Amino acid sequence: MLSPRRTKFRKQQRGRMSGMATRGNSLNFGDYALQALECGWITSRQIEAGRRAMTRYIRRGGKIWIRIFPDKPVTMRPAETRMGSGKGSPEFWVAVIKPGRILYEIKGVPEATAREAMRLAAFKMPLKTKFIVRPPDTDS
Repeated sequence: MLSPRRTKFRKQQRGRMSGMATRGNSLNFGDYALQALECGWITSRQIEAGRRAMTRYIRRGGKIWIRIFPDKPVTMRPAETRMGSGKGSPEFWVAVIKPGRILYEIKGVPEATAREAMRLAAFKMPLKTKFIVRPPDTDS
């Protein structure tokens, strides 16, 4: 599972998720990508599940890039604990996703294979996504 090696602070506040993604919203590495259409948190387990689904489908063909990293700790209080007594301990890590963010990229496989692999990965995601294709280069 993905998680930071070390952070400056153990705990973070929840924050806001308004607006569109200004970074990580364009195809940089592969020919095909999975793009988020809504905001939300994706846990490190969900990222790994999507990666496994894609890798298993394409079977040693092509290359996959994971364009998101879970760098936000989510804290939880123990079950049946009374109110007060501070913030809970960090339990898992999430990546904050805004609309337009590229989640995965893939290269070196046919479009039909990439589309199906991305569809399998999209089932693992907690938000709506779409499949995008790099526009053909027009040298004129």
